[in-house]
Amino acid sequence: MKIEGVPFSATDWAAIPAVEHKGESGTSFWRTFEVGNVRVRIVEYSPGFKSDHWCARGHVLYVLGGEITVKLKDDREFILTSGMSFQAENNASDPHLAWSNPGARVFIVD
Repeated sequence: MKIEGVPFSATDWAAIPAVEHKGESGTSFWRTFEVGNVRVRIVEYSPGFKSDHWCARGHVLYVLGGEITVKLKDDREFILTSGMSFQAENNASDPHLAWSNPGARVFIVD
């Protein structure tokens, strides 16, 4: 990742309003900071959340709490719990899908 056009700044996540994004099931709430070519988010997934789409965008995702499962198109699945992360490149041929049975809170940079 090459970060460009992003001057130094500190983020008060509590001051950023949460925006609701419904999944195939459940809901996620995003607090988003976006500048230059970088988007940084704190996302809270409700229990029973399942994404409504396959995602080909590159991410660095760190689990702050709870548990999230990430599935790749080749059927591999990864269960991530608090303190774990995944890193993925932009790749339309190998997208990922996520869900969370118990709910999760994650930090994402993309």
